[in-house]
Amino acid sequence: MSLFTASSCARLIVKIGSALLVSPDGEVRRAWLTSVAADIAARHAAGQQVAIVSSGAIALGARRLGLAKGGRANLEDAQAAAAVGQIALAGTWAELLGAEGLTAAQMLVTLGDLEDRRRYLNAAATLDRLLSLGVVPIINENDSVATEEIRFGDNDRLAARVAQAAGASAVVLLSDIDGLYDHNPSLPGANHIGRVDRIDATIEAMADAGSASGMGSGGMVSKIAAARIANAAGAHLAIASGRADHPLSMPSRYTLFAAERGAPARKAWLAGGLTAAGTLHVDAGAARALRSGKSLLAAGVTRVEGRFARGDLVTIDADGATIARGLSEYDAAEATRLMGRRSDDHAALLGYAPRAALVHRDHMALVSGSNQGTVR
Repeated sequence: MSLFTASSCARLIVKIGSALLVSPDGEVRRAWLTSVAADIAARHAAGQQVAIVSSGAIALGARRLGLAKGGRANLEDAQAAAAVGQIALAGTWAELLGAEGLTAAQMLVTLGDLEDRRRYLNAAATLDRLLSLGVVPIINENDSVATEEIRFGDNDRLAARVAQAAGASAVVLLSDIDGLYDHNPSLPGANHIGRVDRIDATIEAMADAGSASGMGSGGMVSKIAAARIANAAGAHLAIASGRADHPLSMPSRYTLFAAERGAPARKAWLAGGLTAAGTLHVDAGAARALRSGKSLLAAGVTRVEGRFARGDLVTIDADGATIARGLSEYDAAEATRLMGRRSDDHAALLGYAPRAALVHRDHMALVSGSNQGTVR
């Protein structure tokens, strides 16, 4: 039985660890990866959009360069191995997905791309467009330029951040282990945990920080950290074994970290206590549209206040009261130029292709009355 089917999850993020994708001698496990590509094709045929966070670049590059310790002896080796291995990794994914009639795209990101709000908006917009076009994004950390100070450090947490940016409903971490155990599963008497509804100190104490394969950078600690990130964004996360063929179609046991229903933490953050860089005043029609779940179009804006850049937090006011907070898709000068004008006029006013909205609904949270912290 498939995990997170299209009927329950329109958009899925799948992370694949190095130990699954690369054999101990540094070669791609093509037969296994071919089965994964077939699984992805089946999910696409069922109407599900899938993005892959794929490890393996350092392990692949290390073999080609003859580097010791799998390319992880030092930062310079890891960066060089990643630069060489990423070409092989992307090429393999493009070939195998292409054989299934799917188009692959490569996205290399750094920590700053998903932590800086402006760059986050760019990454989120690219992901959304690729997925809506039926493309399978292959995402990895840009290890060739990342340093210890500015990197995710493991693709488990990267997958959770990607899920947040993509607005995905669920994340699957395919690993060399089939989930969380109450203590190290290599020891006698370890019990498998099938479902976690709340990550607390007891759950965290069960984690084993080691990476069993020696090739990856993450262990159970990083997977639980990823589950925290995904759950906070309203996405479920499962840790499942990828040892067998077709791991997405016929998963063995797994651990599900269930997200609470309701507004994602991202929207709670938007609605909360950050100081806004500006205010967009809107008319009654725009206010009604926002309350019905629409994005804010420039035509409904009557006044722009403040000095803000694209990606800054702005409040949206109607009749003197704040009704929403969100991240602006334009800076203050551009927003002033566009306010009150129809979308058809935007390209001529700006001199370049406009974005879909002034504040997109995916980056906006409604607030209720004077209670600025209540999220709808």
